[in-house]
Amino acid sequence: MRYYSTNNRSSLVSFREATIRGQAPDKGLYFPASNIQIERNLIHEMESLTNEEIAFRVIKPYTGDTIPEEQLFSIVSETVNFPIPLVKVKENIFSLELFHGPTLAFKDIGARFMSRCMGYFVKNSSRKLTVLVATSGDTGGAVANGFENVEGVEVIILYPSGKVSPVQEKQLTTARKNVHALEVQGVFDDCQQMVKQAFADKDVNNKLFLTSANSINVARWLPQQFYYFFAYKQWLDKDHPPVISVPSGNFGNICAGLLAWRSGLPVKHFIAACNANDVLTEYLQTGILRPKETIATLSNAMDVGDPGNFSRMLEIFMETEPSGHQGFGSLNDHLSSSCISDKETMAIIKEVYQQFHYLLDPHGAVAFLSLDRYLADHQKEKGIFLETAHPVKFPEAVETATGIHIEIPSMIKDIMEKEKKSILMKADFKELKKYLLR
Repeated sequence: MRYYSTNNRSSLVSFREATIRGQAPDKGLYFPASNIQIERNLIHEMESLTNEEIAFRVIKPYTGDTIPEEQLFSIVSETVNFPIPLVKVKENIFSLELFHGPTLAFKDIGARFMSRCMGYFVKNSSRKLTVLVATSGDTGGAVANGFENVEGVEVIILYPSGKVSPVQEKQLTTARKNVHALEVQGVFDDCQQMVKQAFADKDVNNKLFLTSANSINVARWLPQQFYYFFAYKQWLDKDHPPVISVPSGNFGNICAGLLAWRSGLPVKHFIAACNANDVLTEYLQTGILRPKETIATLSNAMDVGDPGNFSRMLEIFMETEPSGHQGFGSLNDHLSSSCISDKETMAIIKEVYQQFHYLLDPHGAVAFLSLDRYLADHQKEKGIFLETAHPVKFPEAVETATGIHIEIPSMIKDIMEKEKKSILMKADFKELKKYLLR
């Protein structure tokens, strides 16, 4: 398997090179050069296979010969070694719970796979790899946990000050010798822009061996396909594929789902569930991508005004069109989007808890309500929403909506007692550059 940049289809690299680089030199995102089709019998055999076997068979074509099969199986086994259950909430809606990993968020899958791939790739290198990443919430904690004590790797995480939850902040700022947190006085888009500037800066790249751990990195993006396959494995009505609603901000998660669908996974329809940051919703209505200023919401991990993975979404649908032209019509056939306000988010958390005794986090709430509304207009369908984070990560919103106290899991109690360690920084690349060149 080779990968091209979304800005230059002629320049091809291996999975190893795409992983280590993170972003292409021309600032494009790496995308698989071949249209992978999963083994035909994988879908039919899925219920008899372990999650490790499914994940291995899904990801093997994407890694090519860069990782030996035995090592790759070990990597995916460590990546998916926690439950990912499909739970019935109401008659036509099911929750895929992605919060049973070490940091209680869906990003554990991508971060664990990527960290282990990078660890394998640099284990015999004489040069330290510096992972530079921006986070709007859960990425930071998952990356910090995934890379903890990985030899030959230093991690630097930028996060927006005051715009992540207390649990999220503790997860990415508690002491780890090779992980450093930079608290940026701005929004997520500022953090993401500073990271992009670092990758484009000659002085920084001359000194550091840089890579990214955001979903722009193929090694974090591609394994997110796993849980879409795990969801279908548990889906009882195989004759009627599910509608899948995905909390969406930077669009890495839903792009992974779309890639799984393109490779042969049965999915009826996708919903990009958005909060007040409505870039994709507007695009699907107008065909015009118009980045906007980020709006802070309760579902903070989705607070993105300039989604980085949008170009990959277009690549997926471009290749579904026989003409090879941008697949705008095809995109609208298979993908819809809705925007949910904070007021609606709070109301649906309360309603679902009272009616079905199921506790949503704000991101899952956005996805649930988007799916519920879609199914009201498509009453023969059933669907799955991704519950991407444990409600304990957003206690203020969830407890206010439901009136209950959320018990803190033991692993979080230990983290909350640790001292926060971060470096406060203006939303200015000059300050980041100074820190990197220290």
